[in-house]
Amino acid sequence: MSTFNAETADNLEDIEKQFAVAAVEQAETYWSLLSKVPGSKLRLTPIDDKIYNTFIEHFPEYKDVEKIKSFKEEDLKSKAAKDKWRKFCELFEEEVEDYNFGTLLRTDSSEEYGQFTTIFAVRIQFYAFEIARNKFGLNDWAAAKK
Repeated sequence: MSTFNAETADNLEDIEKQFAVAAVEQAETYWSLLSKVPGSKLRLTPIDDKIYNTFIEHFPEYKDVEKIKSFKEEDLKSKAAKDKWRKFCELFEEEVEDYNFGTLLRTDSSEEYGQFTTIFAVRIQFYAFEIARNKFGLNDWAAAKK
């Protein structure tokens, strides 16, 4: 039996498509939920408080609600940011299932998922931002929009 080595594996188009489909399905499910229940009433994981507190501890700039509300892709993907985010993400390797799976994250909480308001991130980044947004009521507008 051989072991899988991600560093040397071919980039298989079908696998990439499957990951993209899963990310879109997760985004659609989350949006459907936000459209029905105010985000401030949602818990996304059993450890929402721990994720939020660890997020703010590692990224104190996000105590500012405006930075949670809207951010730029570079805030997560610059070289310096990637190093900082990697350390944060690894803290949840044992606690959050699929913590590093790709998912879609809105860059602006006042917008729906869209071509110019969505980036590809990892699940724990999604949780960090969306738990914070829900905590501050930034997603409540989606349910009120009915």
